[in-house]
Amino acid sequence: MKLRRVVVTGLGALTPLGNNVQDTWKGLINGVSGADQITKFDAGKFKTQFACEVKGFNPLDYFDRKEVRKYDPYAQYGMVSADQAIVDSGLDLEKVDLERIGVIWASGIGGLLTFQEEVSDYAKGDGTPRFNPFFIPKMIADITAGHISIKYGFKGPNFATVSACASSANAIVDAFNYVRMGKADVFVTGGSEAAVNAAGIGGFNAMHAISTRNDDPKTASRPFDKDRDGFVLGEGAGALVLEELDHAIARGARIYCEVVGSGLTADAYHMTGPHPEGDGARRAMKLAIEEAGLQITDIDHINTHGTSTPLGDVAEVNAIRNLFGEHAPKININSTKSMTGHLLGAAGAVEAIAAILAVHNDIVPPTINHFTDDPEIDNTLNFTFNKAVKRTVNAALSNTFGFGGHNATIIFKKYSV
Repeated sequence: MKLRRVVVTGLGALTPLGNNVQDTWKGLINGVSGADQITKFDAGKFKTQFACEVKGFNPLDYFDRKEVRKYDPYAQYGMVSADQAIVDSGLDLEKVDLERIGVIWASGIGGLLTFQEEVSDYAKGDGTPRFNPFFIPKMIADITAGHISIKYGFKGPNFATVSACASSANAIVDAFNYVRMGKADVFVTGGSEAAVNAAGIGGFNAMHAISTRNDDPKTASRPFDKDRDGFVLGEGAGALVLEELDHAIARGARIYCEVVGSGLTADAYHMTGPHPEGDGARRAMKLAIEEAGLQITDIDHINTHGTSTPLGDVAEVNAIRNLFGEHAPKININSTKSMTGHLLGAAGAVEAIAAILAVHNDIVPPTINHFTDDPEIDNTLNFTFNKAVKRTVNAALSNTFGFGGHNATIIFKKYSV
């Protein structure tokens, strides 16, 4: 089978830095932190009292009151970002074959707030079962893919991917493969998450996974810094329109870049911790480069998983150094989580957008909040600390890893005939 070429023609985002792609990108290249005190619930008794929340989002600006009752915030975020990407792509839905357009949407958790509220209300009651009839469909992780297809009439492949924090990267990889194998011409893909609530903060606190730097939230996400103490929980969504090249050219679409390779591996090591040498991460990057038909010297930029955890950052740096060798210091490495926080199941999509725009605009956003070098990290690498860098980015690699040992790598390349 001759594999078809796949390009990116639409982007949408709802993040702690902005409620669209333009504002998010502006925040990224200007090194803005999206972290602040939690406003969505009273976190006064929690070890962590801050997060990277979506700001100024009113669902009634996008949905009527009856619809809002049916959608958990994670689905609201997903549908808004998907709509942005579809509009940005310029797709004329009256002129395309809706049976050839699919949706693959991800969430690491799904409707966590809905689950929390329904169970809490039941526990406070007299034992009489009174549950919202929308409880189950609001909660399940696949429902956003369904809602997007229903709204637009997309009748191609439709499902959700769940692989913890690698979920939306897996969704993008699946969409890429379906298009290049000819099973659809267009996919709306990405992911959303809305876990800034008592259950989310409490659960990650219990794991000692998130920062407790309550006195200085905006500098709490410190990827690769000696004093990092965990990730900062974020929320939001990222959406991409992936399209078969000839289909995009035929309708005169604007092309951001080409998707050229992907790598999926498992650490097979630990429930939550990475392999110390980043073995799974290294193999995922190697597979993606091989699939793309590139050499390691062709990679100009890596948007790392870079969560700001003590073990994770070291493992990923080890993987990069082991794979890229002498070329590693020539790559602009960054972690946009230093600004957006960790969007869990939506992280892969939002960070893919950052990598795509780095290729499209030849600008690499910074890794902010670097104060002290970590002697356990190879500081000969170029982490793009604290200031964006203008450089030619022909090929960018985006890494996303998840609890369970899931590793996903995607490569985006400048489009050329």
